[in-house]
Amino acid sequence: MTQYPVHPLNDGHRLPAIGFGTYPLTGPEGVQAIAEALRVGYRMLDTAVNYNNEETVGEALRESGVARRDITLTSKLPGRDHGYDETLRSFDGTLERLGVDKLDLYLIHWPNPSVDRFVDTWKAMIRLREEGRVSSIGVSNFTPEFLTRLLAETGVLPAVNQVELHPYFPQETLLDFHREHGIVTEAWSPLGKRAKPHEEAVIGEIATKHGVTPAQAVLRWHLERGVVPIPKSSSPERQRENFDVFGFTLEEADIAAITALGKPDGRLFDGDPNTHEEM
Repeated sequence: MTQYPVHPLNDGHRLPAIGFGTYPLTGPEGVQAIAEALRVGYRMLDTAVNYNNEETVGEALRESGVARRDITLTSKLPGRDHGYDETLRSFDGTLERLGVDKLDLYLIHWPNPSVDRFVDTWKAMIRLREEGRVSSIGVSNFTPEFLTRLLAETGVLPAVNQVELHPYFPQETLLDFHREHGIVTEAWSPLGKRAKPHEEAVIGEIATKHGVTPAQAVLRWHLERGVVPIPKSSSPERQRENFDVFGFTLEEADIAAITALGKPDGRLFDGDPNTHEEM
């Protein structure tokens, strides 16, 4: 049982309302940090082949003392493994490195449009779901155009799209598309990393008003918009702070003020899915 709200997915499963990002945690220190996050209360772990830490995540899961059935385990397929047969082989490797026999959520990490194999990749993921080897399938960094193509060519929409989303890049158009099509939005870099939008005066004022930290105010902004944030931290204190966001709510004016911080060039790096590719 989770200790916080969940989102129903379009495939009948459920997703915790907040997750724990594991990049770039590796080795014994990574195991310790991830296991501690589970003890704090997080019940969703987010990893990827390209994070080079699936073994670390698997070890942390076993050392945490938290039952596997209570954890939503997510990994992502790298661009170099796009393609039908390649996806099936890559998935086997992910399960082996994690040390599990099933995945809860499997995502295509980037669409890599110049390669143009994400539809074949998606068909393989549909097969994995039909075989019961993964509960839910989704994508990461997909635009409405790429999502529409998946539906048109396979008849299956992703359950989840994990994208860059933070106060400087609020993704309002994409969020509207997701809501219309029943896709749950996950946010990577929900606090904006080095851009530090939580240092904006307006967020500080909102945080003070509610008796929380600026980071907590930003994470609550995500929750109020129906977004699943995936914060990451190796600090137990920060892990607890990031998780403690369910005891207050923001006013509509607060949400609007944070959203208004969005910038046309608000991305953290040149991560436009139409051009950025990651192998």
